[in-house]
Amino acid sequence: MVESKLQEKIDLHRLPRHIAVIMDGNGRWAQNNLLPRYEGHWAGVKVVDRIVTLGCKINLEALTLYSFSDENWNRPSAEISTLMKILDFYLKKELQKMKEENIQFNIIGHIEDLPTSIQKLIQYSIDETKNNTGMILTLALSYGGRQEILDVVKKVAQMVKDGKISTEEINFPLIESFLSTHPMPDPDLLIRTSGERRISNFLLYQSAYTELHYNNVLWPDFTEDDFLNAIIDYQGRDRRFGMIQEQVAKA
Repeated sequence: MVESKLQEKIDLHRLPRHIAVIMDGNGRWAQNNLLPRYEGHWAGVKVVDRIVTLGCKINLEALTLYSFSDENWNRPSAEISTLMKILDFYLKKELQKMKEENIQFNIIGHIEDLPTSIQKLIQYSIDETKNNTGMILTLALSYGGRQEILDVVKKVAQMVKDGKISTEEINFPLIESFLSTHPMPDPDLLIRTSGERRISNFLLYQSAYTELHYNNVLWPDFTEDDFLNAIIDYQGRDRRFGMIQEQVAKA
């Protein structure tokens, strides 16, 4: 990776612990370049590779990528098939790199919805990197924030039904212990590409105090400098979590 001058502007002591990314714009990029949609998805994989490498380089604690939502199953079957092929390719290609870069591989979402061969690859990659101590790379696959909250509600309700807890014992730590991202910290920064200004059912509970960064770059054109600029933007924010600045300073 070419060293960027922007890295000199980053305060490495105030990095976001966890960055989440909505990688949007693959289809529009392909259309703009008079290419079939699947070419946009393949181009997007190359960007994932570069951003993951950069995340490791700056010692980011966690990086979560919105790769395939539970609503994406409604897309044309040919596009879904291509996305599964890309996922298969990525997992096979990147495992050795994850080992070399000390990356812990992780997945959130309803993995059981994916093809059996992909499920096996995912589990193998998780097992092979579970002892790594570097950046946690999470792919959100067949994931939806509303579905995640519903899953948590069902689990807590079952505990009450089984007499394991009372309704008075339901609290935020209990709910958070059932989130698919547990025990990772909530994302400090969420980046969305392509000019859209919404979070599209991604990490709804976890993003309560997440800083949002939007840009107009389509994901296949997203660069390391775009990623660093998002961090610089984040480091210029005044994060108070509902408190006044004097309280934050004392915290």
